[in-house]
Amino acid sequence: MKILEERKPQVYRKGAEPFQLDCNKQSVAGSVSQRACVFCGSRVVLYPIADALHIVHGPLGCASYTWDIRGALSSGPQLHRLSFSTDLREMDVIQGGEKKLAKALCQLIDLHHPKAAFVYSTCIVGVIGDDVESVCRQVSAVKGIPVLPVHSEGFKGTKRDGYRAACEALLQLVGTGSTEGISPVSVNILGDFNLAGEVWIIRDYFEKMGVEVVATITGDGRIDDIRRAQGAALNLVQCSGSMTHLAKQLQEKNGIPFKRVSYFGIEDMAQALYDTATFFADKSPGIVGRTAALASGELATIMPQIALYRRKLEGRKAAVYVGGAFKAFSLVRALRQLGMDTVMVGSQTGLREDYDELRELCDEGTIIVDDSNPLELSSFLQEKRVDLFIGGVKERPIAYKLGVGFCDHNHERKEPLAGFRGMLNFAREVYNTVASPVWKLTPRGAQRERS
Repeated sequence: MKILEERKPQVYRKGAEPFQLDCNKQSVAGSVSQRACVFCGSRVVLYPIADALHIVHGPLGCASYTWDIRGALSSGPQLHRLSFSTDLREMDVIQGGEKKLAKALCQLIDLHHPKAAFVYSTCIVGVIGDDVESVCRQVSAVKGIPVLPVHSEGFKGTKRDGYRAACEALLQLVGTGSTEGISPVSVNILGDFNLAGEVWIIRDYFEKMGVEVVATITGDGRIDDIRRAQGAALNLVQCSGSMTHLAKQLQEKNGIPFKRVSYFGIEDMAQALYDTATFFADKSPGIVGRTAALASGELATIMPQIALYRRKLEGRKAAVYVGGAFKAFSLVRALRQLGMDTVMVGSQTGLREDYDELRELCDEGTIIVDDSNPLELSSFLQEKRVDLFIGGVKERPIAYKLGVGFCDHNHERKEPLAGFRGMLNFAREVYNTVASPVWKLTPRGAQRERS
């Protein structure tokens, strides 16, 4: 397949040419990018806050598309799983939707009694010029809870701009709560959205180490916890694309340092725990030893089974295309742990420094791509003759149409993949997918059998 001329600088083959990869730019018109819009970017970040009201100021379709968009679980309130919209129509576009927004907010707050409300602006709101901030201030004064505007008009940029809009909304909350009683050995977990209960696994590890978790932002998140997040001693940033802006702002305004971590894969999970333990070693004697004992116990449980799957997967080929590049690092390392070769890897929102690190991590001949589209991805999968494609909901049809195994590593999955036990779940899922006999019935599989 011939790649669009404007897209060529965003595709790199390691070893074939000097490294140069364009990224963090607007999608090329006509390429049918896999990216979501600014609104969707902010919505997926804030949605898991379970005791807040989330209302989409715009047409009904925007709220419908993002309804329960992540498999983000809550240990308590379920308000986040409801989707509310002002349902702007033609007359609202002509006359303005501010009164409709104020009325909807007041009714919903009276009905559900949330701890706070987030109001998401959509494209049409940006076009007609509704003063959403003013409406939020007025309703907040009347109802006595934070009502926070999220400036997420879809046309304003890329999904990464939506992440920033979400962080700006969160910054209006952080610092408004008391930090009394918070331990000096404490962290905020940033960028884990509690898919399939993953944040509970990570929180349990930290508790066993003796580290207090002040706030999880935003998986299984609570407004009151976020309001006192400035009291934590360290921020741990998992999804760097979505939460680095928040971490940098908290470092600048509150002096809280942050570390980029990943809880996926054996190497990265262990490194995240050891980095945290090392940070608190002076304040908590014995924390490094407790961490080592924790990691050793977990590894003793899973490694025999991991070794079994590795013997069966050795030499198989995988392709990875995910939202954030930091997630791709962990996937490449985890696949290598299983004996598999990553022959194509890409992301929707990676930065130059992310791709520099990815290039160092990948083998010669690996295709590295930024902001790809279905035709490109299909071409790369066929060229590399992959056995497994790892991506999100929009990549699944590409794999199945080509007769390629697929694993969901995005927000629709129901099985936890974080932590040590998550690595075992991942290995099991990869093996069950790649080794399924169904692929022999596809044209591609039949051709492979004959050869």
